Amino acid sequence: MAENRRTKLYDLHIARGAKMVPFAGWDMPVQYPMGVLGEHLHTRADAGLFDVSHMGQVILRGPDAALALETLVPADIAGLGEGRQRYGLFTNDAGGVLDDLMIANKGDHLFLVVNAACADQDIAHLRQLESAGITVQPITDRALLALQGPKAETVLDRLVPGVAAMKFMDVAEFDWQGATLWISRSGYTGEDGYEISVPEAQAVALAEALLEQPEVAPIGLGARDSLRLEAGMPLYGHDMDAATRPAEAALGWSIPKVRRQGGARAGGFPGADVILAELANGASRTRRGLRPEGRAPIREGVEIFDASEGGASLGKVCSGGFGPSAGGPIAMAILPADLAEGATVWAELRGKRVAVTIAPLPFHKPSYKR
Repeated sequence: MAENRRTKLYDLHIARGAKMVPFAGWDMPVQYPMGVLGEHLHTRADAGLFDVSHMGQVILRGPDAALALETLVPADIAGLGEGRQRYGLFTNDAGGVLDDLMIANKGDHLFLVVNAACADQDIAHLRQLESAGITVQPITDRALLALQGPKAETVLDRLVPGVAAMKFMDVAEFDWQGATLWISRSGYTGEDGYEISVPEAQAVALAEALLEQPEVAPIGLGARDSLRLEAGMPLYGHDMDAATRPAEAALGWSIPKVRRQGGARAGGFPGADVILAELANGASRTRRGLRPEGRAPIREGVEIFDASEGGASLGKVCSGGFGPSAGGPIAMAILPADLAEGATVWAELRGKRVAVTIAPLPFHKPSYKR
């Protein structure tokens, strides 16, 4: 069995007391001595620093790279302005989701960030664009950091003057001590913040400079998961997969009118007929928010029923846990779309049925700078 890979910040994590766990083929920090609860609340109140260097970074170059990528991704990439970023999905012929990704227009090329567990598969998938004259360049010499929280702007602008002027989903390049940083104003927590691609040679120095700021604490995967769950953000392989269509995953918003039936560039991506028909007609099942009664969390795999005893199975929890800022257990599941918000369903937890309320998503209102 192959050993897990390590990011350039591995020794920094160990020095700061991180508990390391295997994740998507990497050794990653799940928590630090502050603990998951403390890290979560710190990110919501101040600023948290995440090592997300395990994620895949890819550059696409070539004639009409945006239109070429639209043959794989049902997003408006041709209409994406320079210096802007957009969320998108890779889809398959059955209409399922192969991965989700971020796409940035950097003028003479597109910059993509894909999930760690899917990176090799995604790069292989992208290589089919090479026949259209597109160069697919995996970036293997840069780390990726995320600085998230209401004080992220103040902190990063102190070290990298100018980033405060960026708006949500802007991308830009800045110099820091001779290193070129590729910065986007985005993240995966529901908070304002930045993702920073930095040359590996300067990654530790930048992380240490950020951690020296009084507002910043290191944050592990545990709090990253509870933060994104509160923000109603799906995690690939849990809330969606190759058998889950965009409308089922409540991601229809990422497919704009221009790519839908009747749009100027309708279809032309894998699974378009299935995906667009479901968006037009409405999905029978979709990702919903859940709030269980009591304090016990309902986690992934817990079955949801329509009655307190017996009854029919409605689906299973995709993501679940305790929401520190939400003040109790929260979860998401793909359930019948016609279940009204406020309706009661039941989770089978350790042989007992627990009442669960259908709740609106997100559980925590995002605070982006638009």
